[in-house]
Amino acid sequence: MSKLRILVLTSSTGGGHDARAEAFAEWCFQLYRHEIDVRIEQMLEKSSLVNRSGVAFYNRIQRGAPWLHTIFYTFVELLSYLNRNRVSFGAAYYLEVLRSYQPHLILSVHDCLNRGYFQLARQTLGADRVRCATYCGEFSGGWGYSRNWIEPSVDLYISRTPTARDYAIKCGIPTERTRVRGYLMLPRAHWEVFSPEDRRRFRSEQLGLDPDRFTVFLATGGNGANNHFDLLPALLVHADRVQAIVICGKNKETYNALVHWRATHPEFTCYLEGYSETVHLLMQASDTIVTRGGTTTCAKALNFRCPIIFNAFGGIMPQEELTWKFFRNGAASEKIEQAGDFNRIIDRWMTTPAAYQSVRENFLKLRYEEDPTVLIEELVSLGNEVVGAKLKRRHFRP
Repeated sequence: MSKLRILVLTSSTGGGHDARAEAFAEWCFQLYRHEIDVRIEQMLEKSSLVNRSGVAFYNRIQRGAPWLHTIFYTFVELLSYLNRNRVSFGAAYYLEVLRSYQPHLILSVHDCLNRGYFQLARQTLGADRVRCATYCGEFSGGWGYSRNWIEPSVDLYISRTPTARDYAIKCGIPTERTRVRGYLMLPRAHWEVFSPEDRRRFRSEQLGLDPDRFTVFLATGGNGANNHFDLLPALLVHADRVQAIVICGKNKETYNALVHWRATHPEFTCYLEGYSETVHLLMQASDTIVTRGGTTTCAKALNFRCPIIFNAFGGIMPQEELTWKFFRNGAASEKIEQAGDFNRIIDRWMTTPAAYQSVRENFLKLRYEEDPTVLIEELVSLGNEVVGAKLKRRHFRP
């Protein structure tokens, strides 16, 4: 009998889409081992020069000029019309993948890889020989929720929150085809969870930090967009009570500069890392995280009980606006647009610890527990409607 084949469509605009694709593939392996074949495709980058240039431009302005994303986002929304029934750019490569791989399920984790892509797959493989699903990681709806996510012919549409699900239904996704499944992190993030004592030991033994000092996590996405040098002076003022975890993504220039900064400020306790594969551990070791509104990072912060200060330096991207709005409305989370905003927050928390505790309590009200295997089973079952493989699921216990 044929092996179940799943094609995952993603793109490296930021790091969240790829992170979800990789998490799905790893979950399939953990639960089903070699009974399922998962193929991840960077479809935008590999399919055409136009798409590849768009991805590069997206990441460039994210690092240097977030305010430009409003214009760029508006332009990208035109794809919802161009791809209404077909793939406008990169169809030849996509067709080659479809014909050679013959997937039973196509899972899109990127907004620009739904419309047209599902229709072309059905035309090429046969409507009864492939199923199509979307995992949308947005937290809420409105401006910033791309029309490209909405393909009403989808067989299963997965939203991160009930708020986002309701908006997708309003935009045309049939209610009965929707599900709410929040996280989608790598399996290791579910079993590498600290107890209070583990947390203190990790801070001390692995990071070289004080196990009891208030810890601020200055984070960045994989492409290294950051404002670390604007924020560190506010922490330096409270060096006797505050320490930091700082990561730089793939930004070597920032990392090298921070190595020098750390050497010239011995009074401040700081753990420094470039691109990190253990963000889920660093979050658990932190009392708060400063980050842009990337959906994957913010979902992890919520899961690991690490209150967010939203970095809005240079403006908020339309997609980030959805995340900021969700946490602002649900937990009164704060954002910073300049160094002075961050100074005031840290000063207030250090002089009035109850102010921080109130922020943390509000933040945790949004948190929920979830069986991470439910989403995987639903998607696998959808694809298996085509092939009818006798899959044997392994037991998972976090």
